[in-house]
Amino acid sequence: MRTILSLLVISMLFTPAGRAAPPDARPLKIGIIGTGHIGGTLAKLWVAAGHEVLISSRHPDELKPLAKQLGPKARVGTPKEAAAFGDVVLVSVPYKALPELGRDLKAELAGKIVLDTCNPYPARDGDMANDARKKGTGVASPEFLPGTRLVRAFNAINAGSLASEAHRKPPLIAIPLAGDDAAALKVAQRLVIDAGFDPVVVGGLARAADFDVGTPVYTKLLTAAELRKALPAKP
Repeated sequence: MRTILSLLVISMLFTPAGRAAPPDARPLKIGIIGTGHIGGTLAKLWVAAGHEVLISSRHPDELKPLAKQLGPKARVGTPKEAAAFGDVVLVSVPYKALPELGRDLKAELAGKIVLDTCNPYPARDGDMANDARKKGTGVASPEFLPGTRLVRAFNAINAGSLASEAHRKPPLIAIPLAGDDAAALKVAQRLVIDAGFDPVVVGGLARAADFDVGTPVYTKLLTAAELRKALPAKP
């Protein structure tokens, strides 16, 4: 009996990665706008962690097999439905889609925690990508998604690594985060942990430039200690 009680106490105090359990560990509703390689992988990881997801894309019928694979905690809908559904909304679309998305879903996204994985590539996204790179995505993305509690997250890891490195043997791979909303950052950190990675808050949204495309840490598989060492010193 004493052994059983000890195990129960341990299970209450620690997550599988050995981290202290958050005080509010209720499952979240997560809307996913753009269920490609990154969005689809995160949907699987978050469902496995007990969250509910609504996956969406421009062609939602194509996502029905994935939703069936994920089980009863997953459903399919339109981007508007995903934005309305989520306590948290993951946006993982081509960068050139952000202005239209922000206009069309302004009401649904207002006040929501939005995790932005989108990266600007001029060859795909045109001149607006060049402008976004000059400003830094932490400055550019909020202009396209006004009124949201935006966090830059999961943009500096490729989809293959996201799938293969999740919940690996410690030390875990680090995911850099940047945001201006402290509460939104706490939720983002929890979702990084639930996906099987180690969150590193780099700073406010302006610091997202430190892990944008082309930086030394972009798509590099680093531990939290290695990532902090590789990041530029704070001004």
